[in-house]
Amino acid sequence: MNKPLRRIAIFCGLLVLALLVRTNWLQYVEAEELNTHKKNRRVLIERYSNERGNIIVDGKPITGSVETNDTDFTFKRTYVNGPMWAPVTGYASQAFDANQIEKLEDGILTGNSDQLFFDRTMAMFTGDKKKGGNVVTTLSGAAQTAAYKGLGSKKGAVAAIDPQTGKILALASTPSYDPATFAGYGASDEKAWNALEKDKDKPKLNRALREVYPPGSTFKVVTAAAALEHGIVTDINAATDTPEPYTLPNTTTKLPNHAGGCENASLNNALKVSCNTVFAKLGDEVTRDKMVETAQKFGFNNPEIDTPVRAAASVYDKAMDKPGNALSSIGQFNTATTPLQMAMVTAAIANDGKLMKPYMIDQLESPNLDVISKTEPQEMSRPVSQKNAQLLQEMMENVVENGTGGNAKIDGVTVGGKTGTAQHGENNSKNPYAWFISYAKTDDGSPVAVAVVVEDSEAKRDDISGGGLAAPIAKAVMQAVLDSKK
Repeated sequence: MNKPLRRIAIFCGLLVLALLVRTNWLQYVEAEELNTHKKNRRVLIERYSNERGNIIVDGKPITGSVETNDTDFTFKRTYVNGPMWAPVTGYASQAFDANQIEKLEDGILTGNSDQLFFDRTMAMFTGDKKKGGNVVTTLSGAAQTAAYKGLGSKKGAVAAIDPQTGKILALASTPSYDPATFAGYGASDEKAWNALEKDKDKPKLNRALREVYPPGSTFKVVTAAAALEHGIVTDINAATDTPEPYTLPNTTTKLPNHAGGCENASLNNALKVSCNTVFAKLGDEVTRDKMVETAQKFGFNNPEIDTPVRAAASVYDKAMDKPGNALSSIGQFNTATTPLQMAMVTAAIANDGKLMKPYMIDQLESPNLDVISKTEPQEMSRPVSQKNAQLLQEMMENVVENGTGGNAKIDGVTVGGKTGTAQHGENNSKNPYAWFISYAKTDDGSPVAVAVVVEDSEAKRDDISGGGLAAPIAKAVMQAVLDSKK
C-alpha cells in the first residue's frame, strides 16, 4: 500500500475508533444524564406511551390512566380523591414531570425498571402490550380519611405510624391539591400549576414530611425520656425541687408557667399539666450534649429518613448555650420537627422503647401481580429502655386520663398523649401551632401512634390549644385504625 492510501486508511480507522468511543461514552457514561435531561422529551413521551401501573391502598388503586387522542402522549394520569392522597402519591404530569412516589418508583410504574426485564422480554414473545407494575403502600384508607377530614379547612398535617412495624398508616397535609388538574400539558394544566405555584398557603408542600415546626410541649416527652435515661429522675412521682418561676441558667430571665401546681412538681404531674419550669430545669440538668444524644436516638438531626420520600431533618441544636438548651427542652428556641418525627417519638415510647424505621411502600408488584420486592420491618434505634418507656407511657396515659389530653379518650382503650402549643414568629407574635401526639394501646400492644399539628391562622389566640384543636383529630385517626383491626 502506498503512503497516501495508508494515511487515508489510518485516518479512517481513527474516525471509526473515535465514533466507537463516542458511542460507548454516550451509551454508558452519559446515559443517565441524557435520560434525565429536562429537554429530553423522549423520556417523558415514554413515561406516557403505555398504561401506567398504580399506587395501591387497601388493595384498591388510588391512581389510574386514561387513554388520550394526543400524538405524543398516549395515556394521562388520573387520581382517586387526589387532594387527600397527594401527600402520598405526589404527581405525574406530562408538562411538569413527577415527584414523590410517582417519581421515585417511576421505573416500576412505567414498566421500564430492570426488575421488570423478564416481563418486558416475555411481552415481546406473547405480543402483550407493555404495562407498568404496581406500588402497594402501607397506608390505611380509613386512617387517611379520618386525618384528612379532621384537618378539614385548617392548615396542618397528620402522620400516623404502626409502632410495632414502622408502617406509615396516614400522611395527610392541608391545604392540598388535586394532581389530576395538571396531569396533562394543555392551557388548563398550565393555569392550574401556576395557581398552585403562586398560592401563599403552599398547597403542594407536604407538611407531614417536609415542613418543620417548633414542637412546643410535645417535646417534653423527649426531655422526660432524657431525664430518665441519664438518671436525673429515678422516681416519676417524686418532687423535682423546681422553683416558681424558674430563672434560665446564666441569665436573669424568669420562665413562667401557664399551668398551676408546678412548683416542685413531680415529673408525672409536670407532664400532666405541662409545666415549662420543670422541663427547662431538667433539660439544663441533663446537659445539652446528653439532650442531643437522646433526641438523635429518636431521629432528630438525621437528614436521611426516607419513607421512601425523604423527610426534612428535625433539629435539636448541637451548639446552643445553656439558656438555649433549657428553652429547647420545652420545644421552643431552635428545636424544630416534622409531624413524622413526633409520630416516631410517640411510636418508640408506645413500642416499649424500640423505634422502627418508618416506611410507606409495602411491596412492588409486576404487571401480573407477582411480588418483585417486599419491605421488611427494620429496627432503627432504642431511644429508651423498656422500663423507662413504660414509665413514659404511664405519664402520657395520665395526661389523657387526668390532664390536658382528655379530648383523646377512647372508651375501652388505653390512650397516652401529650398536648403542645408552640409559640413562633418575632417576639412570639403569631398565633401558636396546636400539637397533639398520642398512641392507642390494646392487649396486643399499640397498633397506632399519631402526631397532629394545626396551623390555625383564623382562630383567636386564647382558643388555640393542642387539646382543643389537634387531639380530636388524633382520636379520630386512632379510632379508625382500631376499628379496622376488628
